Amino acid sequence: MKICVLIKQVPDKDSKIVIAADSKSIDNSNVTNIINESDNYALEEGLLLKEKHGGEVVVCSLGGESSNEIIKTALAKGADRGIHFIDKENGYKDVLTVAKIIAKQLEDSKYDLILSGLQSDDSGNCQLGLLIAELLGTSHSSLVMSTEMVEDDTIKIKQELESGWFQWTELSLPASLTIQS
Repeated sequence: MKICVLIKQVPDKDSKIVIAADSKSIDNSNVTNIINESDNYALEEGLLLKEKHGGEVVVCSLGGESSNEIIKTALAKGADRGIHFIDKENGYKDVLTVAKIIAKQLEDSKYDLILSGLQSDDSGNCQLGLLIAELLGTSHSSLVMSTEMVEDDTIKIKQELESGWFQWTELSLPASLTIQS
């Protein structure tokens, strides 16, 4: 099984935020960057699937040079390879633009699963996994709590619903899953 896990670098919520001298931006010199919390859950799910069924886990991140650090962290946790889509502008991009950039890079890679976190700690838009699925023409599920392989081309996923209810659904592969926890 070939699994891609999308990870994003975000500021640690415990970092001290200081306004830069221009009074228009943030001084990043004291900001510690980490892997987005939901993306950590996606990485863990990918590694569990690899452990049970074999295959490869590839982490991918779009960002500036500092994104190399979170890729190294993911590799230390057990990912097999890391791919850094370098963003030379390293400025804000809306989620559709990010999805188009990532989808273009992944379209020929033939991943069975693309896992992403439910939302990012910095923008919290909850759309990346869904947009990737649409752009790549794969099946998709959001609010995924756990996964089980049924056959080589089918995955069973547990989704959280309202009021503490859960639902099991089967999806055909390839699929994009947005992992909640």
